[in-house]
Amino acid sequence: MSALKKFKVRVDSTNSQTAQIHSYELVHPDGADLPQFLAGSHIDVHFGNGLIRQYSLSGPEWNRQSYRICVLSETTGTGASEFTSNIRVGDVLEISEPKNLFKLNPNAQRHLLIGSGIGITPIVSMTYSLERTNADYVLHYCARSPQAAAFMDELKGLVKNGKLHLHFDGGNPENGLDLRAALREYPDGTHLYYCGPVGMMSATAEASSHWPEGTVHCEHFSTPATLSTKPKQTGEDNEFQIKVSSTGAIYSVPPHKSIVDVLRENGIDVDTSCEDGFCGSCLTRYLGGEPDHRDEILDEEDHEEYLLICCARSHTPEIILDL
Repeated sequence: MSALKKFKVRVDSTNSQTAQIHSYELVHPDGADLPQFLAGSHIDVHFGNGLIRQYSLSGPEWNRQSYRICVLSETTGTGASEFTSNIRVGDVLEISEPKNLFKLNPNAQRHLLIGSGIGITPIVSMTYSLERTNADYVLHYCARSPQAAAFMDELKGLVKNGKLHLHFDGGNPENGLDLRAALREYPDGTHLYYCGPVGMMSATAEASSHWPEGTVHCEHFSTPATLSTKPKQTGEDNEFQIKVSSTGAIYSVPPHKSIVDVLRENGIDVDTSCEDGFCGSCLTRYLGGEPDHRDEILDEEDHEEYLLICCARSHTPEIILDL
């Protein structure tokens, strides 16, 4: 059982964006429209050995004929690169419905985007949407060199109108974008969105730490170095109950176990990846109760409807899960 529906897609084409970044166009096997998504969304790709990885959708949100994902080839990793390197045109993959934990704020007066390396993938989708609505935005794209920058054919037209600023550091971040200078001032009404490697993420978080709450948004591709190995503690680890809405079954969650642990012990299959509260694979809607949210990625609006069952606990005796 999964919080989000899974379905099959076919690999329609592949492309080498750079020597290390490869894109894949995914289509419905029957030619039908794919589920709608919004800029900043990602999907879970389910590999045959139970491995689940998240990939941002980098195309325009109004294109329902195909999803485009990008994969960074890595010599060291957790196994996903090995599988994606063997993906060929015509292969069928199992993916989740799109989910968006990296939304553009519709009330922002202007948008400041920072993308680095593979982190440009969700940002590209945002530029499509911002261009279509004639929104006020600026994108800073950081890469080692022009040859290491994906999507340049699509983005280069934004340089002339001042919406795209390119920063090539030659492998030394000190020669790239000065994040402290770029984020020192907070222009009223501006929202910041950033995504990239761990070092860039940490530096951007530090440089924007004085920005008003709710104006800074990011998406991580790996566990942030600033996070502990355990979800954040926001309340007591008391025992509580979960109720599965589809069956009415009620299970107790003891202090030393997670909701995921208890569901699996009772024969309910749930999707997880990091189990640290940041990847979103276990995103689940709840119908009753007050969760004790301990994740690192959902905002207040998300928390009103969803919880991450790998780390959330409960402020009330029972949580009703939409499973």
